[in-house]
Amino acid sequence: MSVTLKGLAWDHRRCWGPLDASIPDWQAAHPDHQIHWDRRSLYEFGEGRLDEAVRTHDLVVFDHPFVGEIARDRLLVPLDDYLDRETTRAFEADSVGKSWQSYQSGGHQWALPIDAAAQVAAYRPDLFEAFADAPPRTHEEVVTLGRKVVARGKHLGLPLVPTDAMCLIITGAESSGHVIGASPEVFLGHDAVAEIVDRLRELAALSHPSSWSWNPIRCFDHMIAHDDVVYVPFAFGYVNYASRAEAPHLRFADIPATPPKGSLLGGAGIGVSAFSQNRDAAVAYALHLCGADYQRGDYVTAGGQPGSLAAWTDAAVNEATRDFFADTLATLQGSYLRGTHPGFITFFRACAHQAQAAIKGELSASDLADWLNARHAETAGALAGSPA
Repeated sequence: MSVTLKGLAWDHRRCWGPLDASIPDWQAAHPDHQIHWDRRSLYEFGEGRLDEAVRTHDLVVFDHPFVGEIARDRLLVPLDDYLDRETTRAFEADSVGKSWQSYQSGGHQWALPIDAAAQVAAYRPDLFEAFADAPPRTHEEVVTLGRKVVARGKHLGLPLVPTDAMCLIITGAESSGHVIGASPEVFLGHDAVAEIVDRLRELAALSHPSSWSWNPIRCFDHMIAHDDVVYVPFAFGYVNYASRAEAPHLRFADIPATPPKGSLLGGAGIGVSAFSQNRDAAVAYALHLCGADYQRGDYVTAGGQPGSLAAWTDAAVNEATRDFFADTLATLQGSYLRGTHPGFITFFRACAHQAQAAIKGELSASDLADWLNARHAETAGALAGSPA
């Protein structure tokens, strides 16, 4: 009996490259299987809806903050029944940072970590060498570098679209040792928000004017196409800019924090739709995609950024990617897992534009703190009033 699996990826080679590359060998080994991957935008991946996607696709690659809604509405298949103890322990041991944990909710595992990422630092090595011998390790060192760069007609870079601005607020808090969500009424204290906003305004003043319209991809594309951005202290890493054969290329490094902890965890998971008529086949294929052997082999060769720690520490993988993984692993291992409860995405969306406005100076840090805490309290209240 023929089986057709339809999957939904996000539209970047880092995601669809290794998925498309997996099809010929998988179909050769499973002649009764047909696999097709659709794509959606990065914005839809991070802020779109899953309830419609799971009704039309057997497999979905998604951002982990959706897991609260997934668990609440049972949109995906809990993978617990498909993973024996040995397999579960293997995935737990092979997790990059809290990637494996990030797809858990309500006592179930809702996805496998297929991709791992966090906000890391990036630079153009051919430009950077004129200003410093090694990437900055503190905020003060970034500012010193930025002033040198600006004095010579160049810039730092910093993705500052609303989504990334809010990510920067969270990374800034965690990397500075502030407690996020200490109570149902407080997401971040006023003093903490003031400190973080001041630092980000200082970085923004030294950054390229287009930074306000940049997400990481736009930032890195600009760095490759132009010679005026030397270094980026915080942006979600993309291995494709390190492994590219053409000149110039980018190098990546840990965030400027000592130790490099608190960076916001990103990445992607792959789950099986609760509406799929081919659950067993979909789970088997997902396990193949996320297995260490494929992850450190064809997954990387095809442009992917694996979720497997075995791939991140593999010598051949790092040689092929100019040490992208080795040079940022400490940041990933110390990264921060944002909320995965129902309502977190709504909270995040409600705060993103306010975060950008505060960094721009259009909103006071105090007003941003009030906004964050009020939205946080609304989410906590909704959770308290929801059925168990």
